[in-house]
Amino acid sequence: MAKELKARLGSVLQIANWNLSCCKIGKNKPTLEECLRWKESFEKLLSSKYGLYAFTAFLMSEFSEENIAFYFACEEYKNIKCPAKLATKAKKIYDEFIGSEAPREINIDHETRDITKANMLAPTHSCFDMAQHKIYMLMAKDCYPRFLRSPAYRHLVCQAKPSTKARNLPQQEKKA
Repeated sequence: MAKELKARLGSVLQIANWNLSCCKIGKNKPTLEECLRWKESFEKLLSSKYGLYAFTAFLMSEFSEENIAFYFACEEYKNIKCPAKLATKAKKIYDEFIGSEAPREINIDHETRDITKANMLAPTHSCFDMAQHKIYMLMAKDCYPRFLRSPAYRHLVCQAKPSTKARNLPQQEKKA
């Protein structure tokens, strides 16, 4: 599942001017039920294709999309099967998100940064776990609630198409 989400996210992050309008076009709109499910948990938001798109667009609007990109880079990293590729990929992630000159530097404390840097001496599948957890918690506790309160999310809910079930209910049941 992480690979699938990373692939979806990768296409979103490639498009510099991506915005929520792609979630509002015709049949590509998420259903109202799907939009409302995103409020149940951060995990449900991330597991939804449109939820991930909408949340990423929100992070982009706040200039913090590096958080979701780092999170999914770590998920992909954990799935590397070839031990020889671990060090190369670890260095790439470190240089992009954690190092002192990182172009997409994530906001982590010095202790986490130092531990991650030490982990780079002998990269393992878990060398980014602490940093990834910190970023996940930052998104879950800070960005996610702001997303749910955002005008963009409210607009998506208002524009969402009802599910097929809701459209097929008799008029009297809809009013009840």
